[in-house]
Amino acid sequence: MNNCLFCKIIKKQIPSEIVYEDEFVIAFKDINPQAKVHILIVPKKHIETVDHLEEKDDKLVGALIYTAQKIARKLGIAENGYRLVFNVKSHGGQIIDHIHLHLIGGEKLGKMCL
Repeated sequence: MNNCLFCKIIKKQIPSEIVYEDEFVIAFKDINPQAKVHILIVPKKHIETVDHLEEKDDKLVGALIYTAQKIARKLGIAENGYRLVFNVKSHGGQIIDHIHLHLIGGEKLGKMCL
């Protein structure tokens, strides 16, 4: 946790382009965007992966999703649509071991394999 990149961003030890912040979450632009809009929504509480969530974290997960909705509306991408993605562990594509929600949009997105 001491070397967690997202924890350092939360503590303002590493600069980032913050688009939203409240007492529970912080949201900032991804440094390697996959679309015109690519925002990472991160809980201020360090939780390694979705697989590490506990029942007591249910409101926090809801806050991540609701924050994504607010940001999508603020950025003007809600009307046409957007994608929300949690990557879980290495096989799921997670790079940083701190749970985060990707908000991706601003253009027509390709289909994902499901």
